[in-house]
Amino acid sequence: MKLVVVGIGQCGGRIADEFVRLNKRAHRQRGIEIIVDAFAVNTDAADLAGLTTIKADHQRRILIGGGRTHGHGVAKISELGAEIAKEDSDKVIEAMRTNERLFEADAFLVVGSTAGGTGSGVTPVMVKVLKERYMDRPVYALVVLPFEHEEDVEDRALYNTALCLKAVSSVADAVILVDNQRYIRKDTSLKSNMTRINEMIVEPFYNLLCAGEEQKAKYIGTRMLDTGDIKYTLSGWTAIGFGITRLPQGNLPWEKPASYMRKSQETQKGIQVMDEAISEMSIACKPYDAGRALFLLAAPAKEMSVDLVKELCDFLKNIAPQAIIRNGDYPREKGHLGVTVVLSQLGDVAKVREYYKKSTGLVKEFSQRKKVLSERQQADEEAARDVPTLL
Repeated sequence: MKLVVVGIGQCGGRIADEFVRLNKRAHRQRGIEIIVDAFAVNTDAADLAGLTTIKADHQRRILIGGGRTHGHGVAKISELGAEIAKEDSDKVIEAMRTNERLFEADAFLVVGSTAGGTGSGVTPVMVKVLKERYMDRPVYALVVLPFEHEEDVEDRALYNTALCLKAVSSVADAVILVDNQRYIRKDTSLKSNMTRINEMIVEPFYNLLCAGEEQKAKYIGTRMLDTGDIKYTLSGWTAIGFGITRLPQGNLPWEKPASYMRKSQETQKGIQVMDEAISEMSIACKPYDAGRALFLLAAPAKEMSVDLVKELCDFLKNIAPQAIIRNGDYPREKGHLGVTVVLSQLGDVAKVREYYKKSTGLVKEFSQRKKVLSERQQADEEAARDVPTLL
């Protein structure tokens, strides 16, 4: 599957940057392309300058709202971000049209954080505009939820998140939820943490996007998971996870090549990796609530068997009994066994429900704060009414 990636705001731009690195890795290691083009859209010029991989030209790093923000962001006001996006979205569309290979893209992926003003405000509008302009292709959103400390000290982060989730879920073909807190590593510098988190967010997409773009016969699976399978699976709230383990090199001295003990160990290892993928999903969710799901097994061809695939199918069906499951194999990994799992059409995501619930109270609180501020300003004006002015 080939994507056009649009990163919104600082967080979205950095993740889009990581997708470009992923594409370079696919080209270097496998000779294939999975990202047709990538764009970073922001209201803050400094954030755009901080990117390292997306092309450093005005058609790939796009500053919007310059007349209103002077290139300094929207100060976490998502409503302002949405207004700017409505006014300047044509800048992004015009930039996309400069790429003559845009028609090769199978889908669009819009990436943004829900806590900031640019990410939360621009992401839903950008998804809506792309849906209207490119009706023949799905538009997916990958939204990154705030850290716990942001939720604790910034009411606005909670409010922005609820606004963004409600808006983007009404327009996107699927919303891939990413909980920042699940990736954090304690006792690590902030910069290292952010870099590592972005890498972990993007990594599950590598084999999933590569599998359907393979050209060499020996790397095409018996059951290929291609663009059609992914499009059919992705719908509504979605989570993605990835697990991988190193395979033992060669048989032990006392084992025969087809030892039943070794085959049993391989099957068990496959189930453990799938369990790891599910436990490391991008957001905490209940597989039981999934309406659609898929998994991709990636390993050396000789390490994949019908029994292993059957066991993985049974395992996923047991924990997601209501889901329509699609699967595929990808004989690419060297010395490793990896499993990518996608759970989609999730009926109930506790984290999302929690944001909606908390934001309901914040609407009243913000209104009350505005009223109190207005009353104080009026009181100050009343007190100073009889004081002469120097102006």
